[in-house]
Amino acid sequence: MSKDTIREIALRTIGLESEAIRGLGALLDDDFERVVTALYHQKGRLVISGVGKSALIAQKIVATLNSTGTPAIFLHAGDAIHGDLGMVQADDIVMLISKSGNSPEIKWLVPLIKNFGNTLIGMVGNRESYLALQSNLVLDTTVDQEACPNNLAPTTSTTAQLVMGDAIAVCLMELRGFTGEDFAKFHPGGTLGKKLYLRVSDLYGQNERPLVRPDSSLKEVILEISQKRLGVTAVLEGEDILAGVITDGDLRRMLEHTASLEGVLAKDIMTGAPKTIGPDALAVEALDRMRNFDISQLIVTDDNNRYLGVLQLHDLVREGLI
Repeated sequence: MSKDTIREIALRTIGLESEAIRGLGALLDDDFERVVTALYHQKGRLVISGVGKSALIAQKIVATLNSTGTPAIFLHAGDAIHGDLGMVQADDIVMLISKSGNSPEIKWLVPLIKNFGNTLIGMVGNRESYLALQSNLVLDTTVDQEACPNNLAPTTSTTAQLVMGDAIAVCLMELRGFTGEDFAKFHPGGTLGKKLYLRVSDLYGQNERPLVRPDSSLKEVILEISQKRLGVTAVLEGEDILAGVITDGDLRRMLEHTASLEGVLAKDIMTGAPKTIGPDALAVEALDRMRNFDISQLIVTDDNNRYLGVLQLHDLVREGLI
């Protein structure tokens, strides 16, 4: 098979799935709005179930909903009829996902859910199926054909299910006014969450706090930078007020342009008005500042320009922000 043929197959697959997604818009009806409204006002959780590939889609939708503020759990349809149905509580809403709507597990599960009295949502690709006819609310994910050349393997149909789940999740986010800060609460360990909640104060405290005074000797400056291993030292006046900074780069440039090192003091080398950041600033703000000024350290100061510490680019790399 030639490379061109492979590319043609891929483009055909993408085209078929794209057309199916565009067609979903025409299938949205009043039931979709009722589903979103019911989930917005629910007291319990959304229990999502399915078998086969639909079960995998159900798990992804559950993950998306949980991460965006809607409590949801996954229940495998096969396990449900062998004891796990006890997961379903009185205030829960149940959604069953199935392309055909006629699989044996679904036919077993539907009457059990209805006997419990829970609202039943059917996400189904056949409006005349058992699931569609028995559900309180129907989400139509009918597709004309699968991308599979035999029109058998779930491809286009599962994509449609996934997109329908995303549409529900986004609607609920909008209704709840779900913010970036809310998102961070549910993703504290991930990079996305860190960008939304990690602050400079969470990072700089683990570093050394190098400092010298304006009248410190060149030897004292070199030793402080070397011993504290941050490539920089703050120059302080009075009650820890920041007067400037000296970096290892400043030392190299000084050596290149100074004939005699005798009597050289910190104030002769330092850069005044250095780039600083407050402890309450987000870590991503610090990263942007470093990038904008092409520097690898920021001096952390309070509102009164008192020196607190040093934030390094390495601190941000370690947290996965780069």
